[in-house]
Parts: sequence; C-alpha cells; structure tokens
Amino acid sequence: MTETKMMATGVRRNALMALALGAMVLSGCHKKASAPPPAPLPSTASTDSVPTATLTADPASIDLGQSAVLNWRTQGATTVSIDGIGNVNLNGTQTVTPSASTNFHLVAKNDAGGVTEANVRVTVRVPVAPTADTSNQGDMGPEAEFHQNVQDVFFDYDSYDLRLDAGALAQRAASYLAAHPAIKVVIGGYCDERGSAEYNLALGENRANAAKTALVTAGVSPNRLRVISYGKEKQFCTEQNETCYQQNRRAQFSLDR
Repeated sequence: MTETKMMATGVRRNALMALALGAMVLSGCHKKASAPPPAPLPSTASTDSVPTATLTADPASIDLGQSAVLNWRTQGATTVSIDGIGNVNLNGTQTVTPSASTNFHLVAKNDAGGVTEANVRVTVRVPVAPTADTSNQGDMGPEAEFHQNVQDVFFDYDSYDLRLDAGALAQRAASYLAAHPAIKVVIGGYCDERGSAEYNLALGENRANAAKTALVTAGVSPNRLRVISYGKEKQFCTEQNETCYQQNRRAQFSLDR
C-alpha cells in the first residue's frame, strides 16, 4: 500500500472514530427528564370531629298560657344542653310554656372538642285589653252610663268565688242590659301579680266566667257576653300592698265593640 493510500485510510478511520465519540457524547447529554413530583393527596381531616344538631318547635307561635314542644336531634355529640332547661338527652323532646316570646339555644359538644349550636324561637301572643272609643271624648254619656250600671266585681285572694254583693251588682247590670239589647259585653278576668303567669291566666278565666254566669242567671243572654283572661299581665295598680292587689283581682265589664 502506498503512503498516500495509508494516509487516506488513517484519515477515514479518525473521522469514523470522531463521529462515534460525538454520538456517545450526545447520547449522554440527552438524559431523561425528571418525573414531576406526585400531586398532594387530598386532606384526610375527618369532618366527624364536629357534631350536627337540629332544634325545632311545634307550634312555633302560641297564645299566652299554651305550650309548645321542642324537638332536637344530634349526631356525633356526647353532651347536649339547652339554655333555660339544662343538660338534656342527645335526642329528645321537651314541653315548654313560656310566658313571653323566647329564643331557645341548643349547644352540642363531643370529646374531640367539636361544638355545634342550634336555635329556635317560640313566639307568645299576649291578648290586648280592649280600649274605649276615644274618637269623641266630649260625648261620654253612653260609656259613662254603661259603667255606672254594669260595674266590675272583685274577688278575694286566690279565689274566683263571687262575693255576696256580686248578686245585687249582677241584677242591676242585667236590668240595664235588658233595656239596651244592642249592647254586647266583654268580661275580662284579672289577677294580682303574685303567682306564675300560667296559674293567673287560668284564675283570671275562672273569674271572668263566674261573672258571666252571674249575668246569665240574672237573665242576660250568653250570646251577648264574651270572656277573656288577662291573668297578671294587665295591672290596674302596681304597688305591692293589699289595697293595690285588691284592685287587680277583678272581672271587668267593657263594651264589646
């Protein structure tokens, strides 16, 4: 082989070796891209750490002296309490007779520190005493004449028995009403401030019915008479003595307009 051929062969060999070395270098530079970090797992915090609670009232609106039933249900609680009642069962019912509109507040707790609250309002409707017609205060003849002849009757403490003078008052009232057949009467029963609102509401009704019975016995048609109890909610006198208490223990007669 000539020197020229030997040189050409060496050049080709060197070129091939350079190409192979370059391919190796390039293959080493193109490493695989790193895999992306795994997505964070969803939170495994348990919602069971917070109890659930519901509180309802049936009915939600009552008249004074009536009752409503509270009904509550809880889940995940270990203790349950209701303001004004105290600790109660985890699920249950309770009859309540509020004397005024009341918000009942329930708190349910568990051992994990979870707390849930529930609320319900019971609305109490208080009867409004009838008021005299003051549209023409200068002409008080009929109204004044009515009260002169149909006078209120009074009662002893904790009693709805009519006194001896009530019979004569009923006769006089019956005579006046017989002469004025268009008049209808509302009889309101009242009590002094002592005792619970519920007890006095019942006592006031008994007093009004006793006065109604006296008028019916004296000849007044029961269709002309209407009874309502105000218990101790409407006071004629607010001093705390027997004279004042006596003013509040009455059956009051008013024109039923």
